[in-house]
Amino acid sequence: MKRKPDSLASELKLAKRIWGDIAGIRLTELRQLLQRYKLSVALGEVIDLDNHWYVTHSGLIRLASRRRCDGIRTTLQQRFSDPAANRWVFRATVYKSPGSKGFVGYGDADPSNVSTLVSGAEMRIAETRAVNRALRKAYGIGLCSVEELGSISTNSGRPHDREPSAKNSTNDSNNGQPRLRDQLCLLIRQHNLDPTLVKAYAADFCGTPSLKEANRDLVRSFISHLASCAKEDRDMLICRLNSYAQPAEAKP
Repeated sequence: MKRKPDSLASELKLAKRIWGDIAGIRLTELRQLLQRYKLSVALGEVIDLDNHWYVTHSGLIRLASRRRCDGIRTTLQQRFSDPAANRWVFRATVYKSPGSKGFVGYGDADPSNVSTLVSGAEMRIAETRAVNRALRKAYGIGLCSVEELGSISTNSGRPHDREPSAKNSTNDSNNGQPRLRDQLCLLIRQHNLDPTLVKAYAADFCGTPSLKEANRDLVRSFISHLASCAKEDRDMLICRLNSYAQPAEAKP
């Protein structure tokens, strides 16, 4: 089933609000991603970094769910891992159907190829990278996922360059503009959003364990994304945020 024209137009309009005027090849690439794989800008399934499109882990997982993926198996590759050096290698196998032989992807992570903001989470990052690569193979996505990148910096345009320190990740000021944290708090108050759910959504959007560990550029992108969603369709945003609510524990 193809994406409805009005839905596609809404996604493209939102993308332009978040990342500015998109035209030419980049617009064509984005339109193809949204049409072919049913990815969503509004749900943070595809993002723009340094004028390149990247799919996110959440986007790949939802794609697999829509295609009725039969299962994903991950295995730690102990032979190639070195716990003492915090180096981890995973193998992931995606089974598209019950009789599938599986599509295999490998992911590695160590302190040299992950952001300093997520130092200590190398094992989880390695597993996520393996799953992403296996999913991209299974569903024919040549587009790299953002979780497969190392540090991100817009200063040089190269994704593996060293990024700002964690101290300045969300609290910096830029040419007299409000700090990113203040901008986010203002949006939350302005649109009466649940702060806890917004933080959970932000962490998922940025592909980090928590918002405070996210790169400054990703946080800035999320803030733009949140502002556009709140303005365009607050009800849809509320539904999206509610999906991050933890179920209440049953009382005895």
